[in-house]
Amino acid sequence: MVTTTKLTTKKMALAGMLAAFSVVLSMTPLGYIPLPILGVNATTMHIPVIIAAIVAGPKVATFVGLIFGGSSFLRANTPFFADPLVAILPRLLIGVMSYYAYRASKNIIVAAVVGTATNTLGVLAMIYVRGYLPWSVVLGIATMNGIPEMILSALIVYAVGKTLKHFIKDEALH
Repeated sequence: MVTTTKLTTKKMALAGMLAAFSVVLSMTPLGYIPLPILGVNATTMHIPVIIAAIVAGPKVATFVGLIFGGSSFLRANTPFFADPLVAILPRLLIGVMSYYAYRASKNIIVAAVVGTATNTLGVLAMIYVRGYLPWSVVLGIATMNGIPEMILSALIVYAVGKTLKHFIKDEALH
């Protein structure tokens, strides 16, 4: 027997709020947090997608990921983010991977790390496969940005996720 999950009003409201937050992050400096010690910026724009996966499931998270990818595509400041296979496709997978990581582990931090890795590795893999940057540059970016982003994401998603879970107590939580 095939079961289907309804997209409840609560899930639609969460999707709208998290999608809007994702757009705000992409349009303000809040989307990039400077890490002066490393001389790089850590992105936070994927965090609403991970939170959507934890509190509302993979469908809502995929929608929020689409909004994140779409805003990245529309605001592209480099040729590779003007490519929808780089800007949008990997962002659709963040929520799905985060959802299943959370479902398997019941651990918000694991979901945050998996979601962040999906974003970083997915985007960089597409940048490499599409021929925009050589492997050595992609590997350097993954090392310099990936680890700090995972740590930052784990901290933020843990704090927000724990708080939201206390306010959202119904079938939407997994």
